[in-house]
Amino acid sequence: MTSGATRDARRALARLRRAVQKSERELDDLQASIQRAEGSDFPEEEYERVRRRLDEIALFAEEEAERLQRKVLETGGLEPGRIRRSSGP
Repeated sequence: MTSGATRDARRALARLRRAVQKSERELDDLQASIQRAEGSDFPEEEYERVRRRLDEIALFAEEEAERLQRKVLETGGLEPGRIRRSSGP
């Protein structure tokens, strides 16, 4: 995997994460507005279903980020889990 492709993939994953976060905020705003307007007629279950879908997308993005990291490490000749970060110089 080339460094350019890796960079593009990381950027795309970051955009997807931000889009999910924004969608969650927008859904919160929409829910609050419609709940006030509809009261007891508000379709709570439908909104929970949509939230679960957003959670699935967020999980997908996390899994893809982990998969990308493994690919980068393997391409560089390193095995995932074998790298330690030092706590200082």
